[in-house]
Amino acid sequence: MLGVSTFHSTSLKTPSHSTTTRLNPTFPFSISISPSFNRSTTTKPLTIRAIDAAQSFDYESKIALQFHNSQKLKIAIIGFGNFGQFLATTFVRQGHTVLAHSRSDYSAVAQNIGVKFFPNADDLCEEHPEVILLCTSIISAQQVLLSLPFQRLKRSTLFVDVLSVKEFPKNFFLEILPNYFDIICSHPMFGPESGSSGWKGLPFVYEKVRIGNNETRVSRCEKFLDVFGREGCRMVEMSCADHDRYAAGSQFITHTVGRVLGMLTLESTPINTKGYESLLNLVENTSGDSFDLYYGLFMFNKNSLEMLERLDLAFEDLRKQLIAHLHDVVRNQLFEDAVKVQNLGDDSNHVARKHGQNGSAIVLSSKNQRSNGSGQSDDSTKLKIAIIGFGNFGQFLAKTIVRHGHKVLAYSRTDYSDVARELGVSYFNDADDLCEQHPEVILLCTSILSTEKVLKSLPVQRLRRSTLFVDVLSVKEFPRNLFLQHLPPYFDVLCTHPMFGPESGKNGWKGLPFLFDKVRVGRDESRISRCDLFLDIFSKEGCRMVEMSCAEHDWHAAGSQFITHTTGRFLEKLKLEATPIDTKGYETLLSLVENTGGDSFDLYYGLFLYNINAMEQLQRFDLAFESLKKQLFDRLHGIYRKQVFQNEEKVRDFPERSMLPEKSEDSSVVSFSNTVDAK
Repeated sequence: MLGVSTFHSTSLKTPSHSTTTRLNPTFPFSISISPSFNRSTTTKPLTIRAIDAAQSFDYESKIALQFHNSQKLKIAIIGFGNFGQFLATTFVRQGHTVLAHSRSDYSAVAQNIGVKFFPNADDLCEEHPEVILLCTSIISAQQVLLSLPFQRLKRSTLFVDVLSVKEFPKNFFLEILPNYFDIICSHPMFGPESGSSGWKGLPFVYEKVRIGNNETRVSRCEKFLDVFGREGCRMVEMSCADHDRYAAGSQFITHTVGRVLGMLTLESTPINTKGYESLLNLVENTSGDSFDLYYGLFMFNKNSLEMLERLDLAFEDLRKQLIAHLHDVVRNQLFEDAVKVQNLGDDSNHVARKHGQNGSAIVLSSKNQRSNGSGQSDDSTKLKIAIIGFGNFGQFLAKTIVRHGHKVLAYSRTDYSDVARELGVSYFNDADDLCEQHPEVILLCTSILSTEKVLKSLPVQRLRRSTLFVDVLSVKEFPRNLFLQHLPPYFDVLCTHPMFGPESGKNGWKGLPFLFDKVRVGRDESRISRCDLFLDIFSKEGCRMVEMSCAEHDWHAAGSQFITHTTGRFLEKLKLEATPIDTKGYETLLSLVENTGGDSFDLYYGLFLYNINAMEQLQRFDLAFESLKKQLFDRLHGIYRKQVFQNEEKVRDFPERSMLPEKSEDSSVVSFSNTVDAK
């Protein structure tokens, strides 16, 4: 309260016209106000005095403090390893009291976090924690629970698990725990790695298995769940059975793929695609988890064996698909060769059309020969580029090339004249007409399988002899050899591979790798300049320019691009779908399936058929998958074998009973082992 008063000198009488007002009858002083108050008088100035101003608010503050404290829990973490410490950090930050117990001594770590560590479980339970949080491994969870001294806990204690499978802990909780304990089965779908930047948006799955009707127990359950809700988790209430069904199709698949790829010892390459980088991240995230965690996902989720079998069948189906295509190619080649041999015998004119009289290749007449000039357009900084194969990828490149001011011509088996007109490209239905325009660059944007056929069909005699041929195929040694074999030596050759496409490059090409090998470029300054001008298109777009031999590219690509497409392809056969409990790793796989599924099978088959390293990578993938299955089944066999031998040891504890009589040294006496003396 505030008291306001004026004080007068004791020697000064109060004027008769002064007015005295008492604000509070209990207040010892009064306020005296004189109407003729003058600054020159000896009256003391107005004084503000305070007495315990917060006194009237003490009750409200105490109530607020009590409410604040009522929202805090005493949580005991059983199993204070990496994940237990990860959760404890957030619990402490939110103001909860955290106790911990573990087989290993984590007292120093606990002290740093602000947690009280108990080496003895009895001591911890005597502290009467409101929540017992089980953070052990799946394999040891049941054994740890059985070892806890339940009798030292309050009978209303809430038990919670955070295991990656849910039906298994639910069943052993209900079997082992007395019915006066509450139970929540939960699964934070993140860990120290994926949740290092916060938990916002990450799924937290839970089922209230058994919660008492008492208001305090219901409230305590909500307070525990609110720990994760306050951090921004996506709270998903779901039955344990539904969780395990979804998890087998997402989490188990994610860990299986990550472990298979981990066995391949994948490494970053100079030509990483976005898809390959996502696989490297997947390997890094899953490799940090113990094999026990992965084995637990397999052993204690009844849906996991089915998913493993589906994975196996999908990979086997993909391999058969590749081999079947390879068989068709070899078969067609054999039949084509047989037809050619027959035609050679039947039609001598066929040979005459292909070769000169002496059997050598026909040399172009001087009439059809073109000048050896560079053929550059009037503007020396702009090129006339002809795109052969104006499908999805050809159109994708054309947009950027046109934007750079270059003149673009196009030819394709399919009529894309309307699309070309919209892009500002001159379209030709006849390859001869296009070649007579003397483009400076011929850019081959065909599929890998049709490249040789298209190249052979081009009327190269109508081009200038200095024309630059460029390909953009996903393999490099094959087109390189094709160019050198079928193109006259006066043509320049540049082998390239933009390591992106319409999907991955839709937001720009900055930082995306563009590989190239100047296979054959004339020494003439204009031809060197033309090659550099073409490469500048990609350089100016911000591409990461990587000059590399075709052989080196194919070696790297087999270990990155082919593996990426193989993973995406066999996962596509599983018909994976988004679930309410998707992890970041599973979302990576879904994105990979979407990206690779957009490419034709011919592209993938071309990566396999025309890269000499691809078969080795397919075999390594197969061996890695078989090795992982062997690890799982060996562990499973070990557990079963241990159980069998334990049963045998129990049998041995009983008296042995011989099935046949034994003869003593006196052959006339027959005795039975373990029989009671007749006496």
